Parts: sequence; structure tokens; C-alpha cells
Amino acid sequence: MKIGVPKEIKTLEFRVGMTPAGVRELVHDGHDIVVETNAGLGIGMFDEDYERAGATVLDSAEEVFAAAEMIVKVKEPQLNECAMLRDDQVLFTYLHLAADPDQTRALVESGTTAIAYETVTADDGSLPLLTPMSEVAGRLSIQSGAYHLQKANGGRGVLLGGVPGVSPAKVVIIGGGVSGANAADMAIGLGADVTILDRSLPRLRELDDIWGGRVRTVYSTKHDIDRQVKDADLVVGAVLVAGAAAPKLVSAQNVKDMHTGAVIVDISIDQGGCFETSRPTTHAEPTYVVDGVVHYCVTNMPGAVPRTSTFALTNATLPFVKALANLGWREALIRDPHLANGLNVHAGHVNHEAVAHDLGYEYLSANDAVRAA
Repeated sequence: MKIGVPKEIKTLEFRVGMTPAGVRELVHDGHDIVVETNAGLGIGMFDEDYERAGATVLDSAEEVFAAAEMIVKVKEPQLNECAMLRDDQVLFTYLHLAADPDQTRALVESGTTAIAYETVTADDGSLPLLTPMSEVAGRLSIQSGAYHLQKANGGRGVLLGGVPGVSPAKVVIIGGGVSGANAADMAIGLGADVTILDRSLPRLRELDDIWGGRVRTVYSTKHDIDRQVKDADLVVGAVLVAGAAAPKLVSAQNVKDMHTGAVIVDISIDQGGCFETSRPTTHAEPTYVVDGVVHYCVTNMPGAVPRTSTFALTNATLPFVKALANLGWREALIRDPHLANGLNVHAGHVNHEAVAHDLGYEYLSANDAVRAA
């Protein structure tokens, strides 16, 4: 198979879909890899590194898309990239379609086969290709939140850990999954006063066991969200419904009731965000203020640390890329139902039920799509 790796073009996105080590693995399996020039510069990998691994470096994204049977990326294709996709092509990347009707429409119209990292599953029900970036985003949420809490950056002027004689900052994390747990780990390490809300009692027990009482666990209800958010210095939204739009758990009134200079970090923004006042931002302009509250809603948070993020992501994606290349996408999906759960769009149909429901498309299951193909 001929596999293409274009340079990412989302604002200040420096990750890359494949490292030279991944190229070498796929070349060893007999595949041809084409990489857009300078695709790896953001992680300190040069064209020569890719060429030594066996890739051919091309001058433009247009050449990469034209040559490749499968495109491997990191972020969702921008609309000009969607226009380069073909109906005989496979796209393997993050998509987050439920919050992006324009991209969904473009992929449907392209006829391409689009497999989303974020809906591939594992035996235990986890999301193995979302997990590494959730880990990074969770940790970054505290780092970014602490920065924006500084007075010069628009915040309350609060130090997360406080000092002897002065209380630490109150950090509230909504969602106790991978990103929420990693946010808590960082916040606890910095000495903050941490509360996690979740709707799974088994998960709350697990989190309580992990930190031995150093974090408060609260069953998530509207009443408790109202109470906890109001007094928080930093609120992290870490809510995920796989493939679907995130529920709006924090209302505009909740935000209005918060302290002036408090900070919100919405990790869920890729799926539409879990605060009513959230809207997507970029690393170039990461924040805005609503009712005195600083909102950090960057849709590609892990792109801030592209080297760490790329290696973490490609460690997880490479086995699936190899399966798709070695077997072809149809056979790979037939053999691996967890990979089949990643199929979001094929031949003009939406194949993920949550995406179809949220955006009003007729749903065709992945199994039916594979059989029809």
C-alpha cells in the first residue's frame, strides 16, 4: 500500500502522523511511504530522517494526497484537505465529527473511507487511540490553568499550591476518566485542593483509592456542579461520550456565579465542549473572557507539546496502521471489530451511530458498510 503523511495545517499544530520509526516499520512490511516536506519539523524530525527510514519526501500536500491510498494524519482534515480526498482512499486520523458538521458533510461528499482514532475501542471498552492524547491534555489542563490564573495573564492571581499560611487554589474536575485523572494527578502534585465529579460510583471509589484521600470525590449532579463550580479557582471540563457531542454540564449562569478571574479549561471542546459558554480557540489565541471568567478552549491542546504528543500517539496508532496496510481496510475491519468501531464515514454514509444522531444523518452500521464494500 502507498501511505501518505501530510504536514498538519491546523493553527500552530506541530504534531505529525508518523515518525521515521513508523516509516521504517511499514517499509519493512513492503509498503511505500510518501511524506510532505517539513512534516516532522515540529518534533525535531527532518526530511533526511524520513528518507533514511525509507520514505519519499514530496513537495506539497497535493502530491501526497494524489499519490496515497491511505492518508495518516493527527488532526481532522481541514476543508481544503477534504477536497483532496477520493472515494478509493482511506483516511486514518482524529475526526471528532459530532461537533463539526462542515467536516462531516465534506467527508460524506468525498466518498472516502474515514476511520477515526477516537472511536476505535479495546476489549475493556476503553479508547486506546484517544487515551494518550487524553493523558497529555489532562496534564496540560493544569499547566495551562495555573498559567492563566496568574494576574498578568487575566486570572485571579492565585498560586495553585498556596504557601504556608495561605490556602491552595480550589480545582474542580468534571469527569473522572483518563483526562480527568491526569488533571487530578498534576493538580495534586502542585498542592491544589482538588475535587473530582463523576457519575460512576465504581470510578469514584477507584480514584479515591489511587490518591488515598488527597482528592475529594463527589457524585455528579446538577446541584453539586452548581455548588462546586461557584467557589472554584480552576474548573477543568473532562467529559466524554464516545463519538458524540459533549453534554453541556456547566451553564452560563454557573459561569456568571464564579469568581472574577477564575479559569475554565474545556478539554471536551473537540466534541463541542461541556460548558455553555465554550467556543473553540487556537494556540494563537487560546483564551477569551465571559463574565470575568477566563476560558481556555483550545481544540488541539496536545499540539502545544508536539514531540511528547507525537511519540505517545504514534506508539498507539502504529499497530492499527500496519493492520490497515497489511490487510487492506476491509479485511482489517472484519478481523478486528474494535477497529471497525473507528469507521465513521464510508462511501457517502455515516457509520457511527452517535455522529449520525447528533448531525441528522441516516446511520449505516460499520458491519453493513464493510459487507456492502
